[in-house]
Amino acid sequence: MEYQVRDARITDVDRITTLLHSAALDTGDSGAPLGSADLLRQLVYLPQAVVLVAESRRIIVGATVLALRPSVRQGGFVGTLDVIVVQPEYEAAGVIDSLVAEALRSARNKGCVAVEAAMPDDPGERSRWAGYGFVEAGPHLVRELAPMGAARRG
Repeated sequence: MEYQVRDARITDVDRITTLLHSAALDTGDSGAPLGSADLLRQLVYLPQAVVLVAESRRIIVGATVLALRPSVRQGGFVGTLDVIVVQPEYEAAGVIDSLVAEALRSARNKGCVAVEAAMPDDPGERSRWAGYGFVEAGPHLVRELAPMGAARRG
């Protein structure tokens, strides 16, 4: 299966929302001030966020959202992989791997010193994240990054 990972466009938001809803990740009207579609529309344009989609034959088959925040404790910007969702039939095709790799590249390009992700409950998923370079750090996983052009530590 061929697919392409790219930055999301405003026209992708409805398809991303549908994908989130089908994966039961859409918070919808759970009391949040904005629904997921409205928030995604804003994130597509904000420099503090990266919304990526995986597309196959003009169909969105996966998406991820990387939110950036400053961290005094970590000494720079930290990216948080907020959402990763992929249609089940595309999981084996490496779509998740490609979305994570592109999110890490984007975070590095934006000057992030680390990227965080929620700690998965499944030990198999934890080993998958370890393969991306993430380590357990309290309630979440963290991967340190060297900004583009900087020498990597250790």
